[in-house]
Order: sequence, then C-alpha cells, then structure tokens
Amino acid sequence: MLRDSYEIDKFFVKIQGLTSEMEPELTQIDKVLEDEAIYQMVKSDLSQRYPKTNQMGRNSTPVEVILRMLVVRHLYKLSYEKTEKVVKDSLVLRRFCRIYFEDVPDDTTLIRWANQMKPETLKALHQRVVEIASELKVTKARKLRTDGTVVETNIHYPTDSSLLSDSVRVLSRNLKRAQQVLGDSMTIAKSLLRDRSRSARKLKRQIEGLARRGAEKTKPVYQKLVAVARASVTQAQTVIEKLQVESSKASEQVKQRLQTFVTRTQAVLEQTVQRVFQRETVPASEKIVSIFEPHTDIIKRGKAGKATEFGHKVWLDEVDGGIVSDYRILKGNPADSEQWQPAIEQHIEQFGKVPYQASADRGVSSKPNEDYAIDKGIKRVILPKAGYKSQARRDHERQSWFRRGRRYHAGVEGRISVLKRKHGLDRCFNHGDDGFERWVGWGIIANNLTMIGQKANLTT
Repeated sequence: MLRDSYEIDKFFVKIQGLTSEMEPELTQIDKVLEDEAIYQMVKSDLSQRYPKTNQMGRNSTPVEVILRMLVVRHLYKLSYEKTEKVVKDSLVLRRFCRIYFEDVPDDTTLIRWANQMKPETLKALHQRVVEIASELKVTKARKLRTDGTVVETNIHYPTDSSLLSDSVRVLSRNLKRAQQVLGDSMTIAKSLLRDRSRSARKLKRQIEGLARRGAEKTKPVYQKLVAVARASVTQAQTVIEKLQVESSKASEQVKQRLQTFVTRTQAVLEQTVQRVFQRETVPASEKIVSIFEPHTDIIKRGKAGKATEFGHKVWLDEVDGGIVSDYRILKGNPADSEQWQPAIEQHIEQFGKVPYQASADRGVSSKPNEDYAIDKGIKRVILPKAGYKSQARRDHERQSWFRRGRRYHAGVEGRISVLKRKHGLDRCFNHGDDGFERWVGWGIIANNLTMIGQKANLTT
C-alpha cells in the first residue's frame, strides 16, 4: 500500500541537530519540496503502479522519500546504488529525505519507483519549480537566452559489423533464457539454441582489420556475418513460435524480448545490405545506430573534433537567475532557427509577459525571427547576423546594449556546462524514449532547485 511519509522522528531530529546542520542551500530545497502540488504530481504517478496500490499490499516506501531520494541522485550526479549508500551514511541526507531511523530503500526499489514517473509529469513538475522560483524572486523573467545542445545516449560508435555482432549476441543470450523457461516441457533441437555470438565477434574483428585495405576487401567477410545474423533470426523466430503455447509470465517476457530484438536485427540487416552490398545511402532518419537505444538520432552540428553525435538535440530556454524555464527534446536534427518562436511563446505562456531582452546565436538569426520578436514587444532583440553585414547592420550590432546582450548570452554555454558536469546531461544512461526524457527532466529540475537553493535566501 502506498504511503505518504514516515512520521517525524523528533529524537532523530534532535540528534542530527547536535551533530551537523543542513546547509542553507539544501534547507531551501527542502522547503521547495514541501510544495503540495509537487507532492501530488509524484503521488499520482506512483499510485498507478498496480490497480490497487493505494488500498492493498504491504507498506511501500513513502512517496516523500522516493521524491527526495531521486532529487538527491540528480543534485549530486549519483548512480542509484551510490544514492542508497550516500543517504544511508549521512544524517543530514536522512533528514532531508525524511527517512530518519528507517531503512533506506535499496537501489532496485528506487529504480522501479523512478520508472513509474511519466515524462509529462516531470515536465509539469519542472514548470511548478519554475513558478516557485518566480514567486521567490529568484528570477524576474526579464531576460531570455536560448540555445541547444546534444545529450548523447550511452552507446558505442555504430558500425554495421558491430551492430550485427551486438544483434547476434543479444539474440543468443535470449535463446538461452528461452531454454531455461521451457526446460523439459518441450523438446527443442540443439541447432535452434546454438550460440553464434563467438562467430559473429570473430567476423567483426576481421572486418575491422580489413577496413583499412578498402571496402571491397570486407565484402566476403560481411557476407559471412550477414549469414550468421540471419541464422540467429531464424532460430529466434522458431523459438518464438514454440513459446506461443506457454502461458507463464516468464515465457511471455522472453517472447517479447526475442520479438523486439528480431525486429531490430532485421532492420540492421536491411541497412547493412543496402550500404555494404548495394552501395546505397541510407537516410539518417531511417538508420538504426543501436539495437539497445533505437530512438537515437544522428546529429551533425559542425563541432570541431566531433563531426557526428548520437543522441538527441535538447533545446534550452534560460531566464535571469540561472533558471531553465523550458526544455524541448527535438526529433532528428532540425534547424536552430525553428526554435526561436517556440521559445518566446513558451516564455509568454509561463510568465504571462514578454521578456525585455531575448538573445540567441547566429544559427537562429533571420529577418523573420527578428521581426517576430519585435512584433511581440521585446525591446532588445540580440540576434547577431551570420555572413555578410551591411554597414547599417554593423552599426546596429556595435551599439553598447547589443554588445552587453551578446556578453550576457555567452553565459548560456556555462549553464549547459553545469547541466552536463553536475547534473548528468553529458550522457543518458536510461533506455528508451521515456527513459531519455526522464533523465533530461530530472537533470534540469535539479539545476533549478540548486539555483533556488543558492539565491532564494539572497532575494527574500
């Protein structure tokens, strides 16, 4: 049964007060997390874990504890396992998480509860945190600066040979699981359960060694690797048919895994044949670059030393006070200039007014974007023009207010750096689209809570 919180342990609070006090920043964040709207958002999602989570079953980890431990995880960029250990060893964090002398939930429990949080809920939770920042006067929302970055998914560099090898390895692993599920209930030919991962791995290494000698040299080995992958797919499809007659939960899980990876392996085979043997280009939007993170986009931004990135482009809107007022996870690699108008519209919707100043980089600059901002009533539009500039344009951009705006806008790179270094947006370690959105959402919420913790006491 889902519980709201543990009863306050006054004896624990007294002991903790005698040993170490909570830092002012953490104290302020503690007050923010007492907000009823935030609590109800989280509880609404957690209560949907099972049909009768609120009425039946053994007592769960309280909602309040789950929320605060997830915040701690992203405040300090910890793994689930490390979060459990850090909270367990700290009286201050025990009090912050409202655990007191109770048992700290283990990492697997925290993972299961964290996966119940919907990306839409985190988006709403983020908006509520921004509202609280505005109420506490951490931000006046007079200045808006907007920029994009790429949050990479946790994958290796994708090559056709490595993707085929991964596919064979995962199919072989799941075939072994199917054998354990079926046990002696059904006779299966040994050839259907053959582990072909070693053969695939050996062929992949041969391709890597021959790659320097030209594409033609790798074709014969690719033919063998493709044949191994197709044989693994055939094995898996046959085992799936045999699993159809099984009704246990374990057999259903194995069947779903096999079906998922068969589909992805077939996509990898198709693009390999098209690229290697037919010498045709596969559009970036149709490529699969990971069988584990198939949602990953291929992004080229012309960055020095990193021509191609694999993940998702995330667009950030930041207002004065270091608060990220909005974030958007973009599909594919759209032009930066398309994000200017949504940024202004979202600002108006969030704060009920236009910013006094709005800025972006040269990639966003265009006459329609500048006219749009002026028509909305923004007094200072900082959009440096790319390419050739007329004398009038050069004079415009040399004005002192424009230069100050450019210097202010440069700070958005520092905010992106903080999000990546401190709050985990350097790389996403969660699987699937929802996992990616949760990861980004929690990181940005942690940033905003940190800014509130640092600045709320100074402004109130």
